[in-house]
Amino acid sequence: MPEWATDGRDGATDPDPSQDSTDSDVRDTSSVWDGSGIGAGPAIARGGRETAPGNLQAPLWRSIAVYRFAALAYVAVLAVRNLTEYAHPVAGGVLLLAMAGWTVFSGYAYADHAWRRWPLLLADLGVVLAVVVAAPRLVGREALGTGIPPPSVAWLAGPVLAWAVSGGRRRGVAAALVLGATDLAARERLSQSSLTGAALMLLAGIAVGHFARLAVVAEERLQQAVELEAATRERERLARGIHDSVLQVLALVQRRGAHLDGEAGELARLAGEQEAALRTLIATRPPGGLDRPEVDLRALLGGFAAPAVSLATPATPVLMPADVAGEVAAAVRAALDNVARHGGGRGWVLVEDDTAEVTVSVRDDGPGIPAGRLTEAAGEGRLGVTQSIQGRIADLGGTVRIVSAPGEGTEIELRVPRGRRPAES
Repeated sequence: MPEWATDGRDGATDPDPSQDSTDSDVRDTSSVWDGSGIGAGPAIARGGRETAPGNLQAPLWRSIAVYRFAALAYVAVLAVRNLTEYAHPVAGGVLLLAMAGWTVFSGYAYADHAWRRWPLLLADLGVVLAVVVAAPRLVGREALGTGIPPPSVAWLAGPVLAWAVSGGRRRGVAAALVLGATDLAARERLSQSSLTGAALMLLAGIAVGHFARLAVVAEERLQQAVELEAATRERERLARGIHDSVLQVLALVQRRGAHLDGEAGELARLAGEQEAALRTLIATRPPGGLDRPEVDLRALLGGFAAPAVSLATPATPVLMPADVAGEVAAAVRAALDNVARHGGGRGWVLVEDDTAEVTVSVRDDGPGIPAGRLTEAAGEGRLGVTQSIQGRIADLGGTVRIVSAPGEGTEIELRVPRGRRPAES
C-alpha cells in the first residue's frame, strides 16, 4: 500500500527571498542612525584614521568642517575690526582663540566616523551654547546697541549642521531650537535681525537633515545594486560551469541510456529530467529588483517545472511579499516531493491569482491516499504534510484542502490571502 506523505521531511530547502529594505520615514530611526553617524558601516584605515568606505555622507562632514572654518574666519575679521569697541577686549580675544581651538578639534573629531556619537555631539552643542551665552557680555550693551555683532554670529550654526547630518531633520531642528532660543535669551534686546538668524538656522537644520536622509537612501540603494550585480555575476559564472559540465554529462547519460531497459533506462530518464530542471533553473532570472518588497511567485515555482511536472501559471506576474512567496514555494516543493515518492511521479501545478488570494493546486495521478492515512501518519510522528504543507500555509493565514481517493490520485489546494506575513515564532 503506498503511504503518501508519511515521512517527516520538508522535501525542500526554503527559498531565500531578499528581505524588505523599504523604510518608514526613510530610516530616520536607530536602525540606521544609532548616534554613531549615518551609514557608519565597516571602517578601513586610511592615512592612520578610520573612515567608512563608500560613505556618501563623507562630503557632508567635510562641508561642515569647511563651513566652521569659513565662519570662524568671518567672525575673526569682525572681532579684529571691532575689538576696541568691546567692553572686555582681552576676554573677547581669549574667547576667539577658544573658538578657533574648538573649530580645529571638532573638524578633526567629526572626520572620524567612530567619534560621531552622542558624547561629541553633546559636547559640541555645550561648547557653542557657552560661547553664545558669553559673547554678548564680552561685547557689552553699548556696543551691541550700536550694531556690533557678537563673536558667536554665524559660527553658532556648526552644531545644527552636525546634528542634522548625524540624525536627520529631527536632530537638526532640536539643535536649532536650543541654540536659537539661547541666543535670543542672551540678548537684552530682540531685533528683526536676531529673529531672522534663528529662523535661518532652523531652516538649515531642516534642509541639511532632509538632504542627509536622502543620502542614506542613496547609499543603501547603491549597496543593494552592488550586491545584486555581484550575485548576478556569480549566478552567470555558475550557469556557465553547469552548462559546460553537469548538463553535458546528464545529456550524454540520457542519450546513451534512452533505449536501455531496467534500471539503466530509469537512470537515463531521471538524468533527462534533471537536465531539463537544471536548464530551467539557470535560465530563470532571480526575482525582484533592488528593494524586492514583492516577488513574482511564478519565478519561484518555475524551477519546479520538469518533464514529470507540468506548471500552469497566469500570463501576468503573481506578486506576493517575498517571505510569503518563499513559504508557498516551500510548501509546493514538499507536495511535489510526495508526488515523486508516492503519487506515481507525474504531477501538475496550477496557479490562480485574484485580488483577494492566490491559489496553488498540486495534483497527481497516483494511487491516492486511503481514508484516515494522514491522521494515522501524524499520530506516528510523520508530519510531512502536517508541518511542511499545512503548517506553513496556516502560518500565512491560508487554508489547505486535500482531495483524494484510492485509485483517483490526489489534489492539494493551497489558498493564501494577499498581504499576510508569516507568523513569527
